[in-house]
Amino acid sequence: QVQFVESGGGLVKPGGSLRLSCAASGFALDYYAIGWFRQAAGKEREFVTAVSWNGGSTYYSRSVKGRFTISRDNAQNTVYLQMNILKPDDTAVYYCAVSSTTLVPTIESRVDYWGRGTQVTVSS
Repeated sequence: QVQFVESGGGLVKPGGSLRLSCAASGFALDYYAIGWFRQAAGKEREFVTAVSWNGGSTYYSRSVKGRFTISRDNAQNTVYLQMNILKPDDTAVYYCAVSSTTLVPTIESRVDYWGRGTQVTVSS
């Protein structure tokens, strides 16, 4: 059974940091691009960041560029999202997203598998 499980979410104060993980089981991430999306309450899900299958290329939305960093450890079958200088607007449920093709999941139509999500709340 293919599963992607996010962890690392929680409550953090503005300016703080969190590191999210997305661990895959039943699926080898080695040759697939991975992304992160987020959905704030009452809003549509939006793209946050993505990384190519070999980690050679990364993509970021304007709102997180310079603050968030995506990385992957294929040996651990895990993708990470380091989030720094967090803002209240970053509050959302964060989902890892996997494309089973060569396309990088920067839009939802390219996503074949979704994780269950992890809540990130930025508040003082």
